[in-house]
Amino acid sequence: MIESRVINNKEHNLQEREKLITDLAVNKNIPHVLLATCNRTELYWGDGEVPLEMAEHLFRVASGLESAIVGERAIQGQIKLAYQEAMEQYNLSAGLNKVFQYAMHTGKRVRTETRISEGAVSHSQVAVDVLAQHNIDFQTSRIKVVGINKLNEDILKFLSAKEAKNVVVVNRHQEKALPVAGNYGYKAVALTSLRTLLEETDVLISATSAPHTIFSKEDFPAGREILVVDLAFPRDVDESVGELPGIFLYNIEDIERIANQNIKLRHEEIGKADVIIHEELDKFMKWQDLSLNKTTQTK
Repeated sequence: MIESRVINNKEHNLQEREKLITDLAVNKNIPHVLLATCNRTELYWGDGEVPLEMAEHLFRVASGLESAIVGERAIQGQIKLAYQEAMEQYNLSAGLNKVFQYAMHTGKRVRTETRISEGAVSHSQVAVDVLAQHNIDFQTSRIKVVGINKLNEDILKFLSAKEAKNVVVVNRHQEKALPVAGNYGYKAVALTSLRTLLEETDVLISATSAPHTIFSKEDFPAGREILVVDLAFPRDVDESVGELPGIFLYNIEDIERIANQNIKLRHEEIGKADVIIHEELDKFMKWQDLSLNKTTQTK
């Protein structure tokens, strides 16, 4: 009988998840597949029959239905990597091999045939999606990212993935911005003259920890079109800036509204995903029944 042990962040604390890894280290000779992410640790091992409940759980994990954010894509690559590493180290049983192959195929079908992974759901992803929706040319547009923090670093990562070329990281202390900008081959400058900064800007993304607004109407040059995404709380950009002609202003509430709409869309696709999962689960169980019957007849 193939067995599994599932430890996740919903039901187990960090110490319990760490203990499973420690226990596994003592028994490295046992053929197994270890799926370890920041939120879950799952161990699959054994030979023979794969329980229906275990197969269904793995199919749901591969489809993104057990993730903290429904439909997230990273789990697909994590499952594939865990399976490949296990294949390289061990001679896995036929059942274990097949259930992972079916799980990966199921996850691919769910993301191809439903909209469960569509739409950005993190602040950083939504911010970059807003730029795309405004037809910003990532190759030529002058983009300023103001502030040094995890949120802005994620934005820089997404901008880099979009092959944005003309990006400048802005911070009151330039030396703090230099290593962050350098990670992506971008420039870093000190936040000095706001007027000069904005005269050379097509897109402004700001997320600082300032306790008050930084940018006011007077800082924006007349006759310019600038897309402004203010992700700070409290806000970096005075709300009156949105009244200026040519200025398109999004604040944190606007970004969260878009994210929530996308999350709602993903949840509405769960029913379609379940149908696909049970179709593939039925195929897998038929394969398993046929395989076990052949084994029994051989014996």
